[in-house]
Amino acid sequence: MRLIGEVEIEGLEKLKSGKVREMFSYNNEILIVTTDRISAFDYILPTLIPLKGIILNQISVFWFHFLNNIMGNHLLETDVDAFPKTLRKHKEMLKGRSVLVKRAKIYPIECVVRGYITGSGWEEYKQSGKIGDLKLPRNLKNCDKLPEPIFTPSTKEVSGHDVGITINKAKKIFGAKVIDVMMEKSIELYKQAADYALKRGIIIADTKFEFGAVDNQTILVDEVLTPDSSRFWPLDAYEPGRQQKSFDKQFVRDYLLSTDWDRNSAPPELPEEIRQKTSQRYMTAYEKLTGKKFRWK
Repeated sequence: MRLIGEVEIEGLEKLKSGKVREMFSYNNEILIVTTDRISAFDYILPTLIPLKGIILNQISVFWFHFLNNIMGNHLLETDVDAFPKTLRKHKEMLKGRSVLVKRAKIYPIECVVRGYITGSGWEEYKQSGKIGDLKLPRNLKNCDKLPEPIFTPSTKEVSGHDVGITINKAKKIFGAKVIDVMMEKSIELYKQAADYALKRGIIIADTKFEFGAVDNQTILVDEVLTPDSSRFWPLDAYEPGRQQKSFDKQFVRDYLLSTDWDRNSAPPELPEEIRQKTSQRYMTAYEKLTGKKFRWK
């Protein structure tokens, strides 16, 4: 299996190179290619993860279809065999890891939904009893389930770490009407996905959504409920009060925290064992969520 780290396509303008995804202009559409790169602590790691881009893309496509009853999305074509002829020339590279999508005006805000308290939310709660401007119940333990999912937006930074903002500040920046729609839809999307995943043995602890506008209509864009944008915990191992086992890239973060890397310099290569175990975790998430065996040639 060929690993994809960098993507260049002759004749296509590259619009953006993110930590994991590459975006190209194609007529009035956008081609998104998901690479095998992985990031942690705002660094792109030098190690590629086998099959990661294909698995991420396939999970996103699954969720876009599953959640389409709540709101529309940017997908136009997901099968490389149905791509225009000029793109099919690159089938070997694009197969499984690419989609053609609508051009949308992207709202520069991360719509974070938390169903459980962990990560940066847990650290903020310990200090103030709140996340953003939302006061939470007293005496919560790390990884406790919240009474109801909460919306905790953050800025979408071009480089560096996204910064959490209060709902009130988000409304001042983007307008109350826009934020109210994003908050309502984000929580509805999360609830439908979390209820489904729970029946498949996965707790979706938190996630982030992104929205854009096409013809004045708000739609779901970017990636949806992947192991890169969400925390996936195995239900059968869940125990509040401690860090959880996971099917997401927290496994890589935990490994890096166990090394002497200072997180202020070039990150180290991942050992082969960590690389393969990371790939396996992503694959397990795909299989549990879709109910299908992951097969790729």
